[in-house]
Amino acid sequence: MKVIYSAVAVSAIVLSSAASAQDTRRADLLRQRAEIDAQLAALDEAPASAPAKPVEGSPGDVIVTGRALSLTTQVSGQTVTTIGDDAFRNTPATTIADIVRLSPGVTVIQGNGPRDVGVSIRGSNARNGFGARNIQVFEDDFPVTQPDGLARFDLTDPHAYGAVDVVRGPSSARYGNYALGGAVNFRTRRGRDIDGIELGVDGGSYGYVNLFGTIGHAGPRYEYAAFGSFVRGDGATGHTGYQTGTINAYGTYALGDHDRVAVKVIYNEGEFRLAVRSSYNQYLANPYQQGCAVAATAAAGCGTISVFVNGTNGTRIAQTADEGDLARNDRRTIVGTRYEHDFGSDTTWRTQATFDSRVVNQPTSATPFKGTLDSYNITSDVTNHGRIAGMDATSFVGLFYNYLDNQSFSFNKTPAGRNGFGALTQTVFGDIRNLGVRAREELQITPKLQLIAGIGAEYSQIKMRQTAYTYPVGANPVLALVPANRDFWNVAPETAVFWQTTEAVRLHARIGTGYGIPQNGQLFVTSAGVAGNNSDLNAQTNVGVDVGAEIAIGDTLKAEVTGYYEWYRNELVSQSAGVNLLAYTSNVPRSIHRGVEVGLAWRPLPGTKLEASYSYNDHYYTDFSERLTAGATSAVFSRDGNAIPGVIPTFVNARAVYDQPSGPLRGLGGFVEVTYRDRYFIDNGNLLAMPAYTLTNLNLHYDPPGRRFSLYASVQNLFDVTYVGSASVIANSLDPATGLQNPASVLSNVTGSIYAGQPRTVYAGVKAKF
Repeated sequence: MKVIYSAVAVSAIVLSSAASAQDTRRADLLRQRAEIDAQLAALDEAPASAPAKPVEGSPGDVIVTGRALSLTTQVSGQTVTTIGDDAFRNTPATTIADIVRLSPGVTVIQGNGPRDVGVSIRGSNARNGFGARNIQVFEDDFPVTQPDGLARFDLTDPHAYGAVDVVRGPSSARYGNYALGGAVNFRTRRGRDIDGIELGVDGGSYGYVNLFGTIGHAGPRYEYAAFGSFVRGDGATGHTGYQTGTINAYGTYALGDHDRVAVKVIYNEGEFRLAVRSSYNQYLANPYQQGCAVAATAAAGCGTISVFVNGTNGTRIAQTADEGDLARNDRRTIVGTRYEHDFGSDTTWRTQATFDSRVVNQPTSATPFKGTLDSYNITSDVTNHGRIAGMDATSFVGLFYNYLDNQSFSFNKTPAGRNGFGALTQTVFGDIRNLGVRAREELQITPKLQLIAGIGAEYSQIKMRQTAYTYPVGANPVLALVPANRDFWNVAPETAVFWQTTEAVRLHARIGTGYGIPQNGQLFVTSAGVAGNNSDLNAQTNVGVDVGAEIAIGDTLKAEVTGYYEWYRNELVSQSAGVNLLAYTSNVPRSIHRGVEVGLAWRPLPGTKLEASYSYNDHYYTDFSERLTAGATSAVFSRDGNAIPGVIPTFVNARAVYDQPSGPLRGLGGFVEVTYRDRYFIDNGNLLAMPAYTLTNLNLHYDPPGRRFSLYASVQNLFDVTYVGSASVIANSLDPATGLQNPASVLSNVTGSIYAGQPRTVYAGVKAKF
């Protein structure tokens, strides 16, 4: 009996303990649910601009951005699209074009070389043959655009990034000089997401290989991630092989409860062989410049440059890109640090300093270029989260200063290949300075209505001097000094209203302004395409109106539509004077940019997703007359009503995605992507247009959750379409016999414009985690 009683007693104790454990566990879960519900309710009541409070002790955004107003992420009062790494994580993503083209309002073209990409927001950079102009570029909120307005995208490797933010519309109140089209911020992957080491390799057609790796970790007070890659490829077009290495690191550390620091490092060096930009007829005859090794035996359609035999004057000979070994050897070093301090719970002071060195060696044409361009960028600002007249408010005020030291040299090329630097044609020495102040107020008028107002004021100074060299045959060299001492004052206000009409629909309206002073290189090239005085250029400005709506129905449907209308004054328009000449720039008194942008992300069934972006750009001159001269004949032609060349009217990107959501094949998926680009003109007279095209890309991948490896394969340009990847704007010309513009048949022979796009290309890659 005692044994039975003891057994019953023990059972009762066990059952009682189990019940007690269940009760305790239930109480804990209920308490956690109550805390989550409270936090969700607080988020619903909080103003849209207020950042969510991170969990205490977690390595979250408290270390990354603190309570300061973010420069490029979580931007209120503007049209913004964020592209997460789920869109490109399981792709080779050879250039950033594979990422940013997914955003409405963005078009991409081939840049100056096989890895360079031209990114245009609302047509802002469409007429530039390389890099980025008229948009501000950041990485982890550190500036990548130098004070002369140039940023490049060939120093970036998409494998390093976790997200990209695209801010659209005139934005100089927030970003200062050159933000006429908006801004792009690349966010590197966070250490907490990596939590170890990842290694990968991509391979593909035309000798493409990318070896890359990332290491990252996070703790209660620190977080870091470091990325490195080495990439090489031969290029489908003749003489376009390259190799480039990149180091990209970002780390943050909390010094205490109120102090944080962040450090950013980017280093890139690359060797890029370049083909000669073709005329349209050369492109039609030989799009990929095959059989062009030697000028004397070159195939039809091969592009050439003309170089002095002695590198100074006299006799010229023709050389192909192979014979001249046209190339770029560029090195870029960016080091930045950011410090934040909290004055209590509502006010944060932030100071950021960035050093950016660009060293270039570019025998890219008949006039090679060398230079060192070192810049310094310093900002200091204060953000306060408080109340004004009973309304939640975020107030911001900041000072900024940046400086560029320019030392550059141009030469005549000799026939001696890449190292064939002959006599000097020009030197440019001097500096560019920008100094200003920005202020911003974000008011939560009601729980559903937000008002934003901001203003930026900036003083810019260009102090440059050019020495131009000419070499008359049989005479001493002639030196001409051209000083350019220019001062610019610009003020950029903005205001916006956001209205959360229902839980699913948000409306917005915005008026923004932008400005951009001339780049120093534009001041020293005449309309004849030679070194000389063009220093009377004015700053360009724009005023833009945005009206749009965003729809979000849970995770099932997200859509956005925005219409914009922008008035430009003194728009800077560059055009090529020919393959052996320099591109020159002129001001257009008045022009109009208007258009529509649509974005869609729809998940109709588990595992399926349809993503699409549509951009329509209607850009045209309203006050512009251009004089053409041929010998003793000269005539003026009105361009009023003409489409602005280089701007692609319609750009569409659509992607149908499927990923197996469950079961043993979870993580297996792929997508079909279609990109359409409309025809567009490449001359002010609207006589010569580049044809439209449609590309189809295919992707397959296997990224199983919890596994240490993933695989992917892609076919770009599945149907092997031959298309114009990039076309620089060319100058119209005059027929001296008739006094009329030369027709498209003549313009089709103007060289120095076109690169063919990439033919069918197959890629495959594998990544492993440790």
